Amino acid sequence: MAESNRDMLSLGVVLIIVVVAIVLFAAGFIDWTLIVPVVLVFSGCWMLVLAAMRGSNPQKYAPSAFGSLGIGLFMIALGGAWYLFRFSVLYSLALVLLVLGSLAIAAALRRK
Repeated sequence: MAESNRDMLSLGVVLIIVVVAIVLFAAGFIDWTLIVPVVLVFSGCWMLVLAAMRGSNPQKYAPSAFGSLGIGLFMIALGGAWYLFRFSVLYSLALVLLVLGSLAIAAALRRK
């Protein structure tokens, strides 16, 4: 029952994220090429919120909070790398590798 409520909540949040990206574009704050990265970053932030919700109330066969956290951080890094791509490819690559390395260290320490 709680999972279906989270699904409905996530659908509402995704729709609001898309609306925010469209409004940012319409207001001239972002270029049309940055709509997808903005959606990725905000969706990654929502995944972090879902990971916190899942961590406070774990379920038996549900995905772990750590997995949701990793996906959220990777989505934020991907959106940030897309934005940094306009400055240099190396900045984008460095950001993605930094997040992947951090997640690998966290996973190694977590399994200890």
